[in-house]
Amino acid sequence: MLLDRLSQAAAERERQALTRTRRIAHTPCAPRQTVGAVLADGSEAEPRSLLGFSSNDYLGLANHPAIVDAFAEGARRWGAGSGASHLVTGHGLAHHRLETELARWYAESIPGAAALYFCTGYMANLAVLTALGGADATLFCEALNHASLIDGARLARASVQRYPHGDVAALDALLAASESPLKLVVTDGVFSMDGDVAPLAELLALAERHDAWLIVDDAHGFGVLGERGHGVLEQLGLSSQRLVYIGTLGKAAGVAGAFVAAHRLIVEHLVNTARTYIFTTAAPPASAHALLTSLALIEGDEGAQRRAALRQRIAELRAGLAPMAARAGWQLADSATAIQPLIVGGNAAALSLSAGLEQAGIRVGAIRPPTVPEGTARLRITLSAAHREADVAALLAALGALAARATPPCREAA
Repeated sequence: MLLDRLSQAAAERERQALTRTRRIAHTPCAPRQTVGAVLADGSEAEPRSLLGFSSNDYLGLANHPAIVDAFAEGARRWGAGSGASHLVTGHGLAHHRLETELARWYAESIPGAAALYFCTGYMANLAVLTALGGADATLFCEALNHASLIDGARLARASVQRYPHGDVAALDALLAASESPLKLVVTDGVFSMDGDVAPLAELLALAERHDAWLIVDDAHGFGVLGERGHGVLEQLGLSSQRLVYIGTLGKAAGVAGAFVAAHRLIVEHLVNTARTYIFTTAAPPASAHALLTSLALIEGDEGAQRRAALRQRIAELRAGLAPMAARAGWQLADSATAIQPLIVGGNAAALSLSAGLEQAGIRVGAIRPPTVPEGTARLRITLSAAHREADVAALLAALGALAARATPPCREAA
C-alpha cells in the first residue's frame, strides 16, 4: 500500500538524519527574522526572533523600500497577475522592458545578446537544456551542477557526459573524443553548496577550441560579482557569442524569477520551443516592474557599496572561523563568495551543530545528502550586505562555544 511505503521511507529518512522540515517566517526576509517551527502534528511552535545566515538575499534587497514601493506601483499599474502565458496574452510592457534592460547588461559579454524572463531559475535551466539539447547534441556537465541543471540534462534528448568538479583537463579529453555535431558544456558559475567559482575562462577557451557552447548558471554570482554586479562573466572579463548565461532574480536581486541572456537567435529558439516558457502563465508584471528598480540599484553606487560591505563581512567571518574550524575538526571550504560552507561530515553532527546555534538564537541550516555527497554534511553559512559586523561576531561567538565542546572525530559521526 502506498501509505505503508511512504511511512517506511519516512522512518528511514529519520534513521539517517535526513528528514527535512519547513519553517514559517512571520516577518520579511532580513538578517533577523521572527520564525516559527512546524511541529509533527502540523501546529506551529511559538515563533522566535533569530539571526539568520541561510538566506540567498546576498545584497539585502528583498525588503528594500524602493523595490517594495516599485512592486506596489507595478501591481497598481499592471494588476496582480498576467492572466496567460507569454505567447497568449500574458507578455506585458513590464516584461518587455525588463528583458530589454537585461539584454543591455550582457551586450558586452555576449555580442548580439537578447534576454528572456522566466518565472523561476529551475524553469530557465530546464528550458535551455531541453530546447538546445536535441538528439544530435551532447551535454558535458560539471559534476557538482545544481539539481535544476541535472534534471534538465535528464529531460533533454541529448547524450550526457559528466566531468569531475573543476577538472579542465578531463573536459578537454571528453570534448576532443566527441564526434557530436553539437557540444554544450554546462556548469554553475558559483557552486551553490561549495561557494567556489568555475574556471570559466578555461572552459570558454575549450569551447572555442572544440567548437562547443558554454552554458553558465550564475544564480549565485548575478548581482554579487563584477564591478557593476553583472556577475561572473563581468568578474572574469569574458566575451563570446558561444556563451549562454542564466541569471536568477530571486537571490541577490531580491525579487523573483530568472532570465537567459544569449545570442538573439538562441533566445528566439527558446521562445518557440522551450516548454517551460511556452506552457506556463507569465510571472506577474509587478515582479518585472520591481526588478527594473532592483537592477538600477545593483548597477549603481548603492549596489557597489553593498558589494563592498558583503566582501567585508566575508573577510571577517573567514578570519574568525578558519582557526576555530581547524581546532574542532571541521573544514571551512575555500570560498571567496557569500557562500561559506562549514563541512562537518556526518548528518547527525551537522544537525546537532545547527540545533546548537538555534539555541543561541542563530539560524543556519544543515545541508545533507543528497544535496551534498555522503560524508560532507555541512552548515551552509551565507552572508548578506545587510549583516552588520556585530552579527558576524555573534555567529563566531556561538560557533566558538560549540567548537570548544567538539572533537575531531565528530566529522565521522553517522
